[in-house]
Amino acid sequence: MTEKKRTRQPNGASTIYLGNDGKWHGRVTVGVRDDGRPDRRHIERKTKAEVTKAVRAMERARDDKSLKKLGKSWTLKGWLEHWVENIAKPYVSENTFDGYEVDVRVHLVPGLGAHKLERLEPEHLERLYRKMQTAGSSAGTAHHVHRTIRVALGEAVRRGHVPTNAAEIAKAPRLEEEDIEPYTIEEVQSLLVEASKLRNSARWVIALALGLRQGEALGLHWEDVDLDAGYLRIRKNRLRPKYAHGCGDGPCGRKAGYCPQRQQVRREHKSTKSRAGRRTVGLPDPLIKLLRQHQEEQERERLEAGTDWEDKGYVFASPVGGPLSPNTDYHVWKRLLRDAGVRDGRLHDARHTAATVLLLLGVPDVVVDAIMGWEPGGAAKMRARYMHVTGTILRKVAQQVGEAIWEPPKAN
Repeated sequence: MTEKKRTRQPNGASTIYLGNDGKWHGRVTVGVRDDGRPDRRHIERKTKAEVTKAVRAMERARDDKSLKKLGKSWTLKGWLEHWVENIAKPYVSENTFDGYEVDVRVHLVPGLGAHKLERLEPEHLERLYRKMQTAGSSAGTAHHVHRTIRVALGEAVRRGHVPTNAAEIAKAPRLEEEDIEPYTIEEVQSLLVEASKLRNSARWVIALALGLRQGEALGLHWEDVDLDAGYLRIRKNRLRPKYAHGCGDGPCGRKAGYCPQRQQVRREHKSTKSRAGRRTVGLPDPLIKLLRQHQEEQERERLEAGTDWEDKGYVFASPVGGPLSPNTDYHVWKRLLRDAGVRDGRLHDARHTAATVLLLLGVPDVVVDAIMGWEPGGAAKMRARYMHVTGTILRKVAQQVGEAIWEPPKAN
């Protein structure tokens, strides 16, 4: 029986036919081109069975959205550089972009950039992570690189450049859970005594009592503080400064941050990114009193500075009213620990301390979440991470257990 060379199929349906060249051909509609015309892929095989099998496989890949998109064949270097500059940069925060850019420039492009995007395998990524750690990078750095490549490849999958995300399959470097010990009430009291000797002393009281993140504390404006009503609103985050040379292309011979004519190229602060982060926190009476004193001291500095005063409204400002540098703020914290005779710790440990104090006080979880600025969906996980069961709590519970089990019941 003679095969019919071609039959008319409905619009958009796949077709299989015998060509004049004696070979079997298949046409599969997989989408729409940029110009609006149907995107029809061509398959050629020697037999009808072979072409039918190939057409059905392409249809399945199309329906599963795993079909590779036609067009530019990306190398990993080309895709990552395009992604970080043109896709990520306009939509993520400055700090997030900086992290992406360093991961791409320093680790991913030198280590894997020559690979074809569609040929990247999970094992390539896992070998890169091992090489990084062998060369001295921490597991945390390698883990950050893993998160960056996972986001970049996820975007490539969504756009049809690759069918699967190799970073979703690759094993990320294992991170050891950091053992954090919050400061005790006695240590907090020692810190507060020493902080009272410093300029901007209320900044450290806010960190230890309310658990504000560094960016939240340094981004506070007086318009966000109502001392009469006794609360403050967290709405802004201080960003780390970023500088460019003001002397041209670096003829001063220094890094941009140390250029005598340096220019700030990043905004000073941004809005708090999450809804939970934008929150209102009540102020204890001693802290209200301290903030009033701080306000009076800042007013004296404003009068002394005269026309040099930068009227930017920061609660914690430089002697001329400008924003504080997060780097300088960190070093002041380290000096404060030394001067108070308190063990060394991260600035973020003050936040752990504040959360643990709330646990000691028995504050309800929903109130803790609101004070700390935790999203409802992940609040339980954050409480487990930040609120540490201290010796004081364990002794209190042990006492309650002892009273319940061993003490004789009281007579009516």
